[in-house]
Amino acid sequence: MTLKAFTIQDIKGEKAGTHKPAETVFGITPNTHVMHEVVRAQLAARRQGTHDTKTRGEVSGGGKKPFRQKGTGRARQGTIRAPHYKGGGTVFGPHPRNYAFKVNGKEVKLAMRSALSAKQAEGELFVVDKFGFEKPSTKEAVKALEALKVTGRVTVVMGDEELNAFLSFRNIPRVRVLDIVDANTYDFIDNKALVFTKAALERIEEVLK
Repeated sequence: MTLKAFTIQDIKGEKAGTHKPAETVFGITPNTHVMHEVVRAQLAARRQGTHDTKTRGEVSGGGKKPFRQKGTGRARQGTIRAPHYKGGGTVFGPHPRNYAFKVNGKEVKLAMRSALSAKQAEGELFVVDKFGFEKPSTKEAVKALEALKVTGRVTVVMGDEELNAFLSFRNIPRVRVLDIVDANTYDFIDNKALVFTKAALERIEEVLK
């Protein structure tokens, strides 16, 4: 099945041209397993891993034997900082660690192609010719999204030439603005609408096809 050409709109929502998408980027069968692995790796890498608990050797106090070994009728104890005492150490508690794990580079690209193909198939991918704001304006950014008829969580992907647009969209609630160099699978799928500028779309095609 031949992939239909994308309709390119301007910031007023009117047709400004078409773009023939690369079949290998926007027309593949999404590989959900690879997408899952790549997203899991992304989220794991974002974890700080700074959680920590103290073992019985790290809890302060408890240097003295609480009572004599024999003759009390009680079980022998060596320290009040043992795990079964209140304020004692924690057994098998979390300690600082790095949660990141590597994913093959080919899998990363396959996951991105899968995400873009899924968005295209679901009609949640939009292409804008350019925003071209003369100055940062959140009001103009809101108008542009309304003209495109996108609602809910939106991810807007653009190049560094759209600095004013980047500064405008980042202030809007539920809108994530992304530089094309930071493009990733998680941000492609964590939304209800994915909006590309034409320049950003051509760049991502060049990298992934």
